[in-house]
Amino acid sequence: MQFTGKSVIITGAGKGIGRACARLMAERGAEVVALSRTQSDLDSLRAEIGGRAIAVDLADPAATRAAMAEAGACDYLVNSAGINVLESVLEMTEAGYEAVLGINLRAALLTCQEFARARIAAGGGGAIVNITSIAGHRGFQDHLCYAASKAGLEGATRVLAKELGPHGIRVNAVAPTITLTELAAEAWSDEAKSAPMMVRHPLGRFAEAEEVARSIALLLSGDGAMITGAVLPIDGGFLAV
Repeated sequence: MQFTGKSVIITGAGKGIGRACARLMAERGAEVVALSRTQSDLDSLRAEIGGRAIAVDLADPAATRAAMAEAGACDYLVNSAGINVLESVLEMTEAGYEAVLGINLRAALLTCQEFARARIAAGGGGAIVNITSIAGHRGFQDHLCYAASKAGLEGATRVLAKELGPHGIRVNAVAPTITLTELAAEAWSDEAKSAPMMVRHPLGRFAEAEEVARSIALLLSGDGAMITGAVLPIDGGFLAV
């Protein structure tokens, strides 16, 4: 799965799964257009892999559209940007809802829309991978808005695949289990909380960001040419048992 001569937009490229995707795609020959809110993360990523970097707050719809316009008609899009606000059902706030849904769902829909418009204007073709979560399939404590955002993105992925397929644009999603990133560390650092989750994984461990990135590369590549509208669990068997 080589991507020489191709270009990919990666949101949330400064950290976690997004950064792992940026490294992998660059290693395999793609030009990476990295989107992140934190300039220092972008600077360090560019020093590591080259490519282009665009600082943007994806909570701002106008700024999101402007960043996608600056990125241009790339071949691929990976929506990795995501946040979580740990609030229970009874403690949910409007601010938490707006923050999580604004980044995890609305921003992803806007980037998909702008990517599709640019690809169609360029003649069609291309592929999108949205990163969701097993939290969209199972109920986890304090993940109300996060679960809603990820389940919503999976539903949107199917609509995107249906409407964009005639233009040669494939759209899929991956649903990782707990992946060892900074965001996961905040939510799962307590062993009393993480241990019961660990035993529910037949493989007996959580995922590494690089493992998720390799699965995303498969869906972007020509090896996945007949895959669209799918949600691929990267979960060590969690959803199977």
